[in-house]
Amino acid sequence: QVQLVESGGRLVQAGGSLRLSCAASGRTFSRYSMGWFRQAPGKEREFVAGFSRSGGFTFYGDPVKGRFTISRDNAKNTMYLQMNSLKPEDTAVYYCAASSQVLGSREYNEYDYWGQGTQVTVSS
Repeated sequence: QVQLVESGGRLVQAGGSLRLSCAASGRTFSRYSMGWFRQAPGKEREFVAGFSRSGGFTFYGDPVKGRFTISRDNAKNTMYLQMNSLKPEDTAVYYCAASSQVLGSREYNEYDYWGQGTQVTVSS
């Protein structure tokens, strides 16, 4: 198993930047493909960004392309989400997740482990 803990969420003004972190413990971090999802009140959980188990392939949800960047540091067992040019519609609880899928996935039901989430609020 792997345990995931997100951090870095806070209130920020539109146009600002934030970096979220996801610290993993338990099984070797590099054994999983990883992803970020978000969920706003009253909405379904939405894929944000992910990468393959090797880290060589990254992919993004359309709403965040060109603004968000996903990265990982296997030595630190930590994944990051750099969020730039934030918009009020980016307001949500952000979750990191780990999957046994080699290439990663945009589907939340293909992820096996989840963190507790961190709140990001973007004011206009």
